[in-house]
Amino acid sequence: MSSISKTFRFAFLACVGLLLSILVSCGSGSTPSSGTEIEFWTMQLQPKFTEYFNTLIAEFETENPDTTIRWVDVPWEAMENKILNAVSAHTAPDVVNLNPNFASQLAARNAWLNLDEQLSDTEKQTYLPKIWQASNIENQSFGIPWYLTTTVTIYNQEILQAAGIDNPPATYAELANAAQQIKDKTGKYAFFATFVPSDSAEVLGSLVQMGVTLVDDQGKAAFNTPAGIAAFQYWVDLYQKGLLPPESLTQGHRFGIELYQAGESALLSSGAQFFNAIETNAPSIAAVSAAAPQITGETGKKNVAVMNLVIPRDTDNPEAAVKFALFATNPDNQLAFAQAADVLPSTEASVATFIDNINQKSNAKPLEKALQVSASQLSEAEVLIPAMKNLNVLQKAIYENLQAAMLDQKTVEQAVSDAAATWNNAQ
Repeated sequence: MSSISKTFRFAFLACVGLLLSILVSCGSGSTPSSGTEIEFWTMQLQPKFTEYFNTLIAEFETENPDTTIRWVDVPWEAMENKILNAVSAHTAPDVVNLNPNFASQLAARNAWLNLDEQLSDTEKQTYLPKIWQASNIENQSFGIPWYLTTTVTIYNQEILQAAGIDNPPATYAELANAAQQIKDKTGKYAFFATFVPSDSAEVLGSLVQMGVTLVDDQGKAAFNTPAGIAAFQYWVDLYQKGLLPPESLTQGHRFGIELYQAGESALLSSGAQFFNAIETNAPSIAAVSAAAPQITGETGKKNVAVMNLVIPRDTDNPEAAVKFALFATNPDNQLAFAQAADVLPSTEASVATFIDNINQKSNAKPLEKALQVSASQLSEAEVLIPAMKNLNVLQKAIYENLQAAMLDQKTVEQAVSDAAATWNNAQ
């Protein structure tokens, strides 16, 4: 997942989380005997954003005196099992904070409310159109967009200068050339990409940016094509030329972060929020770092990570649940949360205001400049990997066969063919 997860991973004892949940519930007022209670789950947002949500909930309850919101914050690593169990036991909360990829697994089981039956076209058009489509499966909308991140290219200006490169690469073709030039002139790596099947899906997304269709309308492999072979060949060539660290086959995205912070790589594909971590962990690197748009392929597509709000089909209070989800994600509340959390909003109006606010600053900080770059990509950003069942199986099939080709255990053509067969056999 994505960079956004790293931003909000706070070590938080379960007993303290439970205590805060109780305090928030109590602070919101007791439920009237004839009123409605909405249970709202978020992922790892306490304690940093407790004040924000207390205010949000209090405002909603003031406007809707017959409704009480009970907020429960769930540790990131526990959410998937917790919501799966709750949905299976028909005890799910009324509103849940998830991401489209995981939510789509349950959407395929008809677990979520069909929002096309609940929202008007005008309400849906409040959100960025490509972002709204991220929570759509089989032509049904199952999630309301909330906060976003787009990847940016954080780059070390000193390394690029030493290699004689004026501007950071904008395309994968430019990246390959820059990688060779940086290696030849400085002995350092241009960047790190992981091919560990259980880690980042960045390489999987790169295939889409290079013009590869991963699956067809029937869910079968669609990447055993000249475009798919060319994309596999791109990564195999970089590895076999020594332009990717050997750890690319064994280490995850965290290794790439450490490599960049150590000054041993020139580029880092990450969320803008990572500037804070660089300033803390490697201030000398932060001082020579800047942000550029994310690298893309011939399609020009750029990736976005989406967090949404979904409503279980079993809710006893669909009307109130939808009303609260729309309130939490309206332009004003989205803008307030984005500014508090250094993320991006997902409504047309809030994005425009977000960018304007940064543009008006004469002394914007590096993080703010990175967020400006990040937000400026939203008009062309989309979730590159479509919502589908068994996405982890697809990534594993592609990554394992890419590794085999990198190690000369298979030809590129055989690796693509085997990956497609593995995926098709799993359907």
